[in-house]
Amino acid sequence: MRVLIFGLGYSAKHIAARLAQGGWSVRATGSDGDIVFGDAAAVDAALAEADAVLSSVPPARDGAEPVLDTYGAALAGFRGWIGYLSSTGVYGDAGGAWVDESSPVGTGRRSARTESDARWLALGARVFRLPGIYGPNSDGKGRSALDRVRKGRAHRIDIPGQVFSRVHVEDIAQGVALGLDAPAGAYNLADDYPCSQNELIEHACQMLRVPVPPIQTLEEANLSPMARGFYAENRRVANGKAKRVLGWAPIYPTYREGLAACLERDDQTDEG
Repeated sequence: MRVLIFGLGYSAKHIAARLAQGGWSVRATGSDGDIVFGDAAAVDAALAEADAVLSSVPPARDGAEPVLDTYGAALAGFRGWIGYLSSTGVYGDAGGAWVDESSPVGTGRRSARTESDARWLALGARVFRLPGIYGPNSDGKGRSALDRVRKGRAHRIDIPGQVFSRVHVEDIAQGVALGLDAPAGAYNLADDYPCSQNELIEHACQMLRVPVPPIQTLEEANLSPMARGFYAENRRVANGKAKRVLGWAPIYPTYREGLAACLERDDQTDEG
């Protein structure tokens, strides 16, 4: 079996590794892939051989959908499995309420993502909607609350009632692999325990045995526009459909198990 992955980023690399362990042959675009995205001949050749296609490429800043705008015609005629990594940002702000795949989309700040999500669904894709992604520091960029604490970039913001959902990257890989046998549609892949960012940071500090950062207002924290946007929405992401239809259950049901695995992996990397 052969899979073509558009965009071999952090999550896609974990998915590729899991599929390769299952005997899949993986081709991919991106700086770490083996195909140049703009090489239409190479992409068309890989598509012709592929049994499955997965895109992890987000919308461009101008709202364009890079993969569908470039290769949409070829994908419309593709008869294999199609997957797309989307975002739970499509649900917008729910005031802390639970959202599932039947909840309204398109009301938040992620309008371009919502449009891409809809276009891939119309193509018959399995669309995996992901919340905050974390995992081991495998590429030196820092992918968890542990890394933010180590680098002094962790914040505790005074917004009572604010909650977020998150998912470990290995749970994404597991969900996509299980989705290979699932019907088309949207699937939320989130862990079982939405909570405040403050709780997460406090636990990470406890694990690293360092003081917690002070509580600040958004203005005092001087966050980037992207980070401020993170706090503009408040929701809990339900994962029941993925459990029922995919047979998926998170390996790391809460951030506690996930951060423990990250710390163990980071320690092993340091020792290596």
